[in-house]
Order: sequence, then structure tokens, then C-alpha cells
Amino acid sequence: MDYNILGYGIFITVIVFIIVVVGKICYRNGNIFVAELIPDHLDLCQQINKSLLVSYYLVNIGYCAMTLVGWETINSLQQLIEVMAVKVATIVCILSVLHYLNIYLLTNTIHKLIK
Repeated sequence: MDYNILGYGIFITVIVFIIVVVGKICYRNGNIFVAELIPDHLDLCQQINKSLLVSYYLVNIGYCAMTLVGWETINSLQQLIEVMAVKVATIVCILSVLHYLNIYLLTNTIHKLIK
């Protein structure tokens, strides 16, 4: 049994599910957050939030697909589970850092952008 192929399938399925769920939650809450930052420009807020969502999907799914190249050869089910746990945890940590960075940049630069 080729554990790498099995791992790739499971990893991509789990990561895409996490990315899509997190993206939908952040998009829904992001509309309120961005509208609070620039209350007089609701159309601009929605366009910014849609652009952020598309960028989020492209960057994260693309990065996850690229990480498949660096996987070591997996020889057992235990090793597969360990590799999967590390890879998924790494991606989740990167997602959280990106969201905090995104919120920081929006709160500190949005008023400069609309002037």
C-alpha cells in the first residue's frame, strides 16, 4: 500500500475542508468588521471582504498543494498519522497567523487607503 498517496488524499480533503469552513466564517464576520472600520463605504467594505476571501482561498489551497512535494516517504500507518498531524497543525498555525496579520493590517491601514 502506498501510504503517501493515501496521505495526500486525506491531507488535501481535510485541509480544503478547514480552509473553506474558516473562510466562510471569516467572510461572514469580516463583513461586520470591515463595515465597522469604514462605516460610510459599505460597497467598498463588501468588495474588500470578497477580495480577501478569494485571496485567502488561492494562497492557502495553493500553499497546501505545494507542501505535498516536501513529504518524506511514509512506510507505516503510524508514520502516516504523525506526518498528517504535523502537516495539518502547521497549516492551521499558518492560517491563524495570516488572519491576525490581516486584521492588524486592516485596522492600521484602511483609513490611509480610502483617503
